[in-house]
Amino acid sequence: MEASHLIWKEENRKDIFHSPVFSVRDTECRSPEGKKRVFTIIDAPDWVITVPLIRTEGGLNFLMVRQWRHGSQELSLEFPGGVIEKGESPEAGAARELEEETAYRAGKLSRLGDMSPNPAVMSNRVHYYLAEDLSALGGQRLDEDEFVDAEIIPVAEVIRAMGRPPYVHALSAAALALYLSLGA
Repeated sequence: MEASHLIWKEENRKDIFHSPVFSVRDTECRSPEGKKRVFTIIDAPDWVITVPLIRTEGGLNFLMVRQWRHGSQELSLEFPGGVIEKGESPEAGAARELEEETAYRAGKLSRLGDMSPNPAVMSNRVHYYLAEDLSALGGQRLDEDEFVDAEIIPVAEVIRAMGRPPYVHALSAAALALYLSLGA
């Protein structure tokens, strides 16, 4: 379906705020009907989230991380992930974040897809990977301000509880949906 009648044209940008995590800009755009409007956009680096599968005697499990989230002021149990570093591929970022946060290495990484976390106001993408054939490493390599516990959680529990504390991270819900789309 042709949709050019929906496209706005950017005419000007103005930087408003910069931080180590994101920046904010105003963008002046012209509507398809010719009217000018200003929209505020959050620019951030792309992120990556990994869905690690691990088989135990009890069956199929996810390897997840529990951590404090300052925005929501609560603990969250979620899939490991983080910011893709400058010059790093999404796949390399997925492998690195998995190792840093969980102390496990993936023998196999498969791309699940990518999404816009909030296309109304954010310009970045989230890249999703499935991690299989996991092997334990010596220990976590967390950032200075990260306090993270890695936990093995049955897949069925995560499916049943997603959307309720502590499974509150929307990007993890999207990761779970992509995993389930495999027919798993």
